[in-house]
Amino acid sequence: MGETIAWPAKTRDLQNHHFDSTIWDSFKFHDDDIIIVTYAKSGTTWMQQIVSQLIFDGAEGINVSKLSPWIDFRLLPDEVRKAVDEQTHRRFLKTHLPVEALVFSPAAKYIYIGRDGRDAAWSFFNHYSNLSEERRAMMNGPGLVGDPFPPCPPTALELYRTWVAENGKPIWPYWDNIRSWWAIRHLPNVKLIHFNQLKTDLAGSIAAIATFLDYQLSAERLARIESHCTFDYMKRNAALVTPAGGVHFKGGGATFINKGTNGRWRDELPAEESAAYEAKAVAELGADCAHWLATGETRAH
Repeated sequence: MGETIAWPAKTRDLQNHHFDSTIWDSFKFHDDDIIIVTYAKSGTTWMQQIVSQLIFDGAEGINVSKLSPWIDFRLLPDEVRKAVDEQTHRRFLKTHLPVEALVFSPAAKYIYIGRDGRDAAWSFFNHYSNLSEERRAMMNGPGLVGDPFPPCPPTALELYRTWVAENGKPIWPYWDNIRSWWAIRHLPNVKLIHFNQLKTDLAGSIAAIATFLDYQLSAERLARIESHCTFDYMKRNAALVTPAGGVHFKGGGATFINKGTNGRWRDELPAEESAAYEAKAVAELGADCAHWLATGETRAH
């Protein structure tokens, strides 16, 4: 007899200026759904583009923004969720929730992307500082649960210091998000991939994702898909790739698709604060998970 799998169960709700996890309570899964998960600013849009290319065979002009919404985003219009219910192609959706705040489907496939927290924080500063004031006001409007979404701090370093001292503020808790997905990495329908892997070996990463999602790739198809998943390509097609076409960001979608670079914090974060982050990562996550989060490498035992 095979071992019985202990599937995750939803144990709590998370609601704030950005999301409302209760949306999952009534969500109707399809057996081949793909759920793309990150903490934030860790490669979500990049992975959505990759998955869209696998689903639609490397086609041009795929409106990822329309087809793959952030399903538990608090401000997502009801008609968008209704349109997702009616999609007939293989669905691919995104969330930023930890495992325990989701209704987990054993039949769906989950891709979790990790990224060093310092890189995610610096990337979030670009996102946050370019968010329109009109959009921030909407997030703080009717239905808000918890603290309001404050104005962006003047520098990435100031944002980072609050973020690391207060576990992800002003967005949402960081460490338990990473920890929850690392804990279920062994499940057959969960794949962890790291931002660094996408950066250093995009073709190899696409091939591994294709295998996980049960797609067969010829060399020609892989090359075509890879060419549609570079940052240059996504910037040129930002209106199709970025959430709402980038309309809520100063400079539009090309601002949302920034540089995809790591290590920007190295010139600004004092060495002692960087070391403190690394020590906290080990204390919060354990040595193996902290090593993976920092490097993308899984240590052998």
